[in-house]
Amino acid sequence: MPHTGQVRRIGTALLVGLLTGLGALAGCTGTASPTPPASRPVGSATGSPTGATTPAPSAASGVVTGQPKPSSRPATASATTPVSTQGRPVASATTITLAFAGDVHFERHVAGLLGRRDSLVELQPLLGSADVAVVNLETAITDRGVPQPKDYHFRTTPEALQVLAAAGVDAVSMANNHAVDYGPDGLADSLAAQRSAPLKVIGIGPTADAAFAPAVFDVRGTSVAVIAATEVNDLTATRYPATDSRPGVAAALDRARLVAAVLAARAAYDVVVVFLHWGTERTTCPDARQLGTAAALEQVGADVIVGGHQHRVLGAGWLGKAYVGYGLGNFVWWLNSRTPADRASGVLTVGIDVAAVQARRSVPRDQWSGLATVARSATLSPLTISFEDGVPRPAQDESARLAGFEQARACTRLRSSP
Repeated sequence: MPHTGQVRRIGTALLVGLLTGLGALAGCTGTASPTPPASRPVGSATGSPTGATTPAPSAASGVVTGQPKPSSRPATASATTPVSTQGRPVASATTITLAFAGDVHFERHVAGLLGRRDSLVELQPLLGSADVAVVNLETAITDRGVPQPKDYHFRTTPEALQVLAAAGVDAVSMANNHAVDYGPDGLADSLAAQRSAPLKVIGIGPTADAAFAPAVFDVRGTSVAVIAATEVNDLTATRYPATDSRPGVAAALDRARLVAAVLAARAAYDVVVVFLHWGTERTTCPDARQLGTAAALEQVGADVIVGGHQHRVLGAGWLGKAYVGYGLGNFVWWLNSRTPADRASGVLTVGIDVAAVQARRSVPRDQWSGLATVARSATLSPLTISFEDGVPRPAQDESARLAGFEQARACTRLRSSP
């Protein structure tokens, strides 16, 4: 995101909504309460507690899958016990919840979060209560290498993965334009960190097959595959794309390999999620390439298509059978701007209807026209990133932010309901 190159109402209402702070590169006042924010549904909303797995590498396929991880939900909760989540979806055995947040790095004063493993534990109510939580890790994991010829360079240590796992994150994408900021040596270190990580690191790999391989989570008998890729046309994607014989990022500049990965996942798993690095920095509407990519991935069976790169929270909604979120904004981030748009962040939680998933298991993809969309609900929890430590905390202007999020759908060509 800061890099080298880098709904309903229209008119005045849209402008006002956007200016109230859809964004994401930045943060809030540091004095906000650490309690989890209330949120409002985009459509209907029900949810469920954590039940994701910590996958282990499969040598045969490159897919990451494995045994259930220790649950991060409250000790009194179970998979079938309703638990209050302060306005967010209530736990239900009939719904799988997928939580998504934007860009994370540990630059400048935000590096102070690496001092202790529980430094992001206040995000647990939003991330740990979801069955699967995914964020974008916008940095190399290395202390070596040569800075590449670009304007911004981000790096961190493997401890960042420990901190994010303790916050309830299940997978991080490194398919972005900062994953190889320190060249081949930095990439080698990031791949080493991937192999020993306490969560799933997707979107990079020793080969293209590995980089495009999904992280697969078993959630109470339903398999959820998460694929990561970048289609940002910059130095990282052009100089360090993973190939059949070379390590790198899952670069989708021509989209063919990404489409093939979604088709393969669609044939093997119940729910398919695509987590993308896409769009144009600091814009508030999806660009033409995003619109085309979303349509192409929906056609081949993606159920949820989300991501970011714009440093803004963009509009979201339904496209065909898929739920699409065009911009997640920043999440844990060093702020170099104090504008409202740069300060806005959030967690987007999508509810997957288990009954709808089961109903289509034996039905070929080309016969899904009469079946219900499995992504039945979506909820944004607005946050604002702190200037002091880079941590996103409950937004003080929650109502305005939620209204702006709804209005931002006007330029997305998405529906407001399934």
